[in-house]
Amino acid sequence: MLDIILTNGTVHDGTGGDPRQTDIGIEDGRIAAIGDLSTAEARETVDVTGLAVAPGFIDLHTHSDFTLAADGRAQSQVHQGVTTEVIGQCGYSCAPVRDARDVAIMAPGYAEGMIEVDWRTFGGYLDHMDRMKLGVNVAAFVGHGTIHRAVLGDALRPADDDELDRMKALLEESIDGGAYGFSTGLEYWPGSLATPDQLTEMVAIAAKRGVLYATHVRNRDLFYDIGFGEAISTARAGGARLQISHIQPKHGAPAYAMEHAISMVEEAKGHGVDVAFDVIPHDWSHTRVSAILPQWAQEGGAETVLARLADEDARRKIKGNRRPMWRLVKDGLWHRIVLMQSSANPALVGLTFDEIGRRRDTDPYDAVLDMLIEEGDQLHHMMWTSQSFSEDQIRLAISRPDCAIISDTLALAPEGCLKHHIGSLSGYGWAARFLQHYVRDQGVLTLAEGIRRLTSLPAARLGVHDRGTLERDNWADITVFDADQIASHCDVREPRRFATGIAHVLVNGVFSMRDGTRTGNDAGRVLRSH
Repeated sequence: MLDIILTNGTVHDGTGGDPRQTDIGIEDGRIAAIGDLSTAEARETVDVTGLAVAPGFIDLHTHSDFTLAADGRAQSQVHQGVTTEVIGQCGYSCAPVRDARDVAIMAPGYAEGMIEVDWRTFGGYLDHMDRMKLGVNVAAFVGHGTIHRAVLGDALRPADDDELDRMKALLEESIDGGAYGFSTGLEYWPGSLATPDQLTEMVAIAAKRGVLYATHVRNRDLFYDIGFGEAISTARAGGARLQISHIQPKHGAPAYAMEHAISMVEEAKGHGVDVAFDVIPHDWSHTRVSAILPQWAQEGGAETVLARLADEDARRKIKGNRRPMWRLVKDGLWHRIVLMQSSANPALVGLTFDEIGRRRDTDPYDAVLDMLIEEGDQLHHMMWTSQSFSEDQIRLAISRPDCAIISDTLALAPEGCLKHHIGSLSGYGWAARFLQHYVRDQGVLTLAEGIRRLTSLPAARLGVHDRGTLERDNWADITVFDADQIASHCDVREPRRFATGIAHVLVNGVFSMRDGTRTGNDAGRVLRSH
């Protein structure tokens, strides 16, 4: 007898092929049968007539390393059909670390007192996650920035040869502990300090161990081609499989930047480099506010940084920085930059910094620096967002068959310990928005192809072979939704609204959503590469 039968659904197997009207049988957490099951017996039968039945969505790029450790339910993700998250991106991960302070600095979304940091190694972190009740499966990358900090501490300088050897040893150890890949964030400190030859040595380890290399490139605005070129060069030289994270160019890049970037990818593929990319299905970009500070201003611990921010001479020098991470700051376009996350000033979330400056009767740049001071030792977790991506360039990227769709966000919940967190403007609706806006409304892709971008494509890039498609013996990670109704409801003022249109979600054969309502089941698992 089967455990569950989903009957008469429009089944999309995840490969991009035509759907078919059929049944799916589930037993012991796996797909046991696909076809006419009208005579089969099951403990539970669910009629899904008129609904799309797809593999569970796989989010190839998230920053939920800390938030899942604090609240494993992943409410924001499950409500839009996500069954697997890939954490540890952009060079940030929760391990390896020297102590809890490293986690506080490196983990996006960190908040004091939510969890006990009882690990130091990457394997120890995954062991901690194993003890959590998880609403989604979790595969984790190890971050270059975290490894750098584990070896060099607060020092913002390139590693010397001995330190690089220690970093490489930690990368090997982390892969032994189960890391599914290696990530870099070359637009952030300390990742921006790494030289191409140093990166190549570490990327070569990822290649040797058969895991994916994902990179947030060094530049995506004026010098976007140097950033993408470096990513391709280091992957080629190191022999690694490359995933270019959120490839969309930012404000300051020329209008042809996406077309040029894609041509660079295609040329590299023609010469044997295994490279693909992904996009955020939204024209809003987001990052840590402290990322705009120059290197010298970020050196030392939080107390040292806060002291600099309060010093008038240092502030003048910071404001005179000619190369901030966001060119919007250099160009003074404060009306396009919105406060997204602040523990000290939650009432200002959703306002532009032009508005915040007027409210405080001060220059917007000074308002930024004042608010960083007000965050105290949480200053690295203050976030902002801006409409700095181009819709045309996003559509162009999505039209390419190697483009996966990602969130670049945190798994959150509108209640519980994470209720005040905001991961991004699309954190509660990225997958729904993709299917609503780019598939249904704009027709950039067919529904079948859109589902492939959320399922089998990320699974293949990750190297997971028993998830991402609906076929016999695969794990029963399944999302059932109304293709005509699925929608995101997030915006700048209300970023915590759940997506709608999801009927059922199964993770490892267990309902995490049933009839549009979250169940109390959390059947996710930690996935290990080794």
